[in-house]
Amino acid sequence: MGGMDVGGGIAGKLWNKFRSESVFVNYTPFFVCLAAGNLSADSFHHYISQHVHLLNAFAHAYELAEECADDDEDKKAIRNLRKYVQAKLKSHDSLVRAYAFRIEELLDTLSISLTGEELDVIEKLYHQSMRLEVDFFSSQPIIQEAVVPLSRTLDPAVGGELSIFCDFDLTCTAFDSSAILAEIAIITRPKADPDGSETQLSRMSSADLRSTWDALSAQYTEEFEQCVESITTTKTAETFSYEGLCEALEQFAHFEKAANSRVVQSGVLKGLNQEDIKRAGQRLILQDGCKGFIQKIMKNENLTAAIHVLSYCWCGDLIRSALSSGDLKALNVHSNELSCEDSTTTGEIIKKLESPMEKLQAFNNILNNRDKDGQHLTVYIGGSVGDLLCLLEADIGIVMGSSPTLRRLGEQFGISFVPLFSGLVAKQREVVEVGSSNWKRLSGTLYTVSSWDEIHAFILGSSS
Repeated sequence: MGGMDVGGGIAGKLWNKFRSESVFVNYTPFFVCLAAGNLSADSFHHYISQHVHLLNAFAHAYELAEECADDDEDKKAIRNLRKYVQAKLKSHDSLVRAYAFRIEELLDTLSISLTGEELDVIEKLYHQSMRLEVDFFSSQPIIQEAVVPLSRTLDPAVGGELSIFCDFDLTCTAFDSSAILAEIAIITRPKADPDGSETQLSRMSSADLRSTWDALSAQYTEEFEQCVESITTTKTAETFSYEGLCEALEQFAHFEKAANSRVVQSGVLKGLNQEDIKRAGQRLILQDGCKGFIQKIMKNENLTAAIHVLSYCWCGDLIRSALSSGDLKALNVHSNELSCEDSTTTGEIIKKLESPMEKLQAFNNILNNRDKDGQHLTVYIGGSVGDLLCLLEADIGIVMGSSPTLRRLGEQFGISFVPLFSGLVAKQREVVEVGSSNWKRLSGTLYTVSSWDEIHAFILGSSS
């Protein structure tokens, strides 16, 4: 299903709109065990027995559709589909893919004359059918130990606890938050200080303020690239070298702190209203599925879990307003803050996290404050260079997106990047071959995903 290729008609549009549902099928225990080659015979036989019931339902549906069709050509096409299903019932061969494509083609043909309201009904039914397919695979009985979903491998009764950490910029968001804050400053440029006096900043035009920000941004990009280049020109490690990576990332610590100091000195963050920042956070464009996943973790009563956001972002209020929906207490944000007086920023940054090492220190402090007893698992989700140490120190490090810089630096020090699904299949094989499968920190392996749907499916499954 995940590799399906359809045309540009309504079938193609609906598939592209709802194809994320197929991710949840891939991460079901049934599918992972099947891909690992160790699905129990009983589970497979149960699946096959249900397949016959599904095909009978298809045959009946096509019979009803044929009766409702007005055009002779449509009737013929639907009748042929019913014949395919009936042949499948007799032989159980490889005709499924053939009639699956014919369904898509027929959907395009039959939808040509439909009204907008009727197309809306078709869309709802298409989405419902996708959800039913996910539910079908999720409900397949599995009598063996499975590595998915991760939340079900932890038993709260014996102290099972899941700690989830994630970065914010470009992991949760579609854009860098520093640019958002700069844009607020430019648009809401103060005409005078709160005490009524004019300053150099208040005399600057919006165009001047934008030029200042553009210069700061360009310098940051140039120095960042210089840092990466100076590190990657050294000899590539033959095996995973955590110590070498730590030494190299010290360069980023000096660079990030110097960049933040220049921002403070420029005054571009002075005069922002806290309410403007919160409103901007509420309108911030997030990665698809991110907010929904975080909120489900916070509201899941059957899971002992905590979620922490570790970010270089200059303003924690921006993060909280972007990710929360009323319950701020459940969301733990660890970031820098903008200093304020009378709800207006002074231009100073209260600096807490400015380097990979400071992120790691915050990460370790949180873990050290957990109950020492019980079964603990840590997941870190990030996508930038500043996340590398935390990604490696977590039991499971998940890289969001495909940052070429992150991959280039990681491979320089022997880090392996493995697609999450492939990693889970390998872990499932370990369960059968070794008898158990433990996630290990500092293994030198990070898992890659392209969407939050993959993370949701891996950790919570489809039923949460």
